[in-house]
Amino acid sequence: MTTTTQSSGAKPTHRIYNVTDNGKSTSWREIGAAWPNKDGLGFSITCDAMPLSGKIVMRAIREKQAAAGEAA
Repeated sequence: MTTTTQSSGAKPTHRIYNVTDNGKSTSWREIGAAWPNKDGLGFSITCDAMPLSGKIVMRAIREKQAAAGEAA
């Protein structure tokens, strides 16, 4: 998934995943990204998946993860 930047040009700080199943059959699918609001009290979120079922997980983007394009 290609994550675009918001109009401010800032890079997202978190990725949004759709997590289905449990254990060895767990599947993490990247579905969006999140940027902190200027006031620090929340996030702006973009989501590229509909319909959606299962659990939604938001994780901070780490340098190693961003370079490899891997899920948490």
